[in-house]
Amino acid sequence: MAAKLLTILLVGVLLAALQGSTVAQNCGCASGLCCSKFGYCGTGNAYCGEGCKAGPCYSSGSPSGGVSVSDVVTQAFFDGIINQAAGNCEGKHFYTRAAFLSALNSYPGFGKGGSADQSKREIAAFFAHVTHETGHFCYINEINGASKNYCNSSNTQNPCVAGQKYYGRGPLQISWNYNYGPAGRSIGFNGLSNPGIVATNVDTSFKTALWFWMNNVHSVVNQGFGATIRAINGAIECNGGSSSSVNARVQYYKNYCSQFGVSPGDNLTC
Repeated sequence: MAAKLLTILLVGVLLAALQGSTVAQNCGCASGLCCSKFGYCGTGNAYCGEGCKAGPCYSSGSPSGGVSVSDVVTQAFFDGIINQAAGNCEGKHFYTRAAFLSALNSYPGFGKGGSADQSKREIAAFFAHVTHETGHFCYINEINGASKNYCNSSNTQNPCVAGQKYYGRGPLQISWNYNYGPAGRSIGFNGLSNPGIVATNVDTSFKTALWFWMNNVHSVVNQGFGATIRAINGAIECNGGSSSSVNARVQYYKNYCSQFGVSPGDNLTC
């Protein structure tokens, strides 16, 4: 009798597991979250590791690949960037390494999923773009951004709110309503009604940069630095759009790769 009961229980567990796995066929997770092999949304190895079906999955199936980001992004490295900004820059006393590492806790897949060299290249690429976008952490807000219209009214999922401006803010100068809306929903702030928080809360600021990176850039890092430029600014800079900007980004990237003791790889321009 006990054996029969045990058999029934085991069958029930197996059926539940099978039912759970069918949910994973179409998770519908929010931006920045992974769809696990069992059909649940979240972050971390249980969701983004082995069997991950959608979202910023770890390419190797484990977040343990690569290097410790905090060991690479030392205080000396961070200071080497921000110390080049003028003393009167708005970002001089806003951006901190501690805030970057705090935000990184929400995106454990950053700089992971490959070899140590691949990790270092991704970290170098991220900070190369941040350096260029912010002028060595000088700018929090896009220069003359308030005078520009970054509202795509055809994006009905992220309707622009009257009186709000969606110009570039933060380390990667996130812009447009179609980025602020999803970023806010993923991170936990109202990106459409309160986009200005990206310029006033440094943790949120770094999280928006990492959110954009993990959703738009992380997957193309191994295609070469040029692919990351295209993922961020597309035709605005690539294909002759702005060769000077492309070259500036590449020089920062090569510099940081050199500091990390890794070759920059191929396909540096777009």
